[in-house]
Amino acid sequence: MDDCDEVNAENCMLKDVYFELKRDMRLLEKNKQELEHMNEILISEKLETEEKTLALCKELDKLMDFMNIREKEFKSELSKMESESISLKLKLESLVSENNQMLQKVYEAESDLNQNRHWNRSSEALN
Repeated sequence: MDDCDEVNAENCMLKDVYFELKRDMRLLEKNKQELEHMNEILISEKLETEEKTLALCKELDKLMDFMNIREKEFKSELSKMESESISLKLKLESLVSENNQMLQKVYEAESDLNQNRHWNRSSEALN
């Protein structure tokens, strides 16, 4: 009888353990399904992010190409402007030199005029 009670108690204990394990299995299965769903969502988000990244990389490449073209144009224009600036500087120096020569001639002409006036005045005084 004692053995039967002992086996019966052990059987009840095993049933309790079995039901607890069964409950734990259901929870694990539910958690597994939730995790699989979350994993699918994350995979989908990863794919979207990769697509956006690829699109941004393509746009960046286009912008880099455009920037390189604009940089070449800028360097070309800068070179032209530097050349034009040097040409204008040389022309300005030439005009300044010519102006200085003309001023020198004006001073000489004024000097000659003053001498002539002085001569004319002295000639008038003699008359």
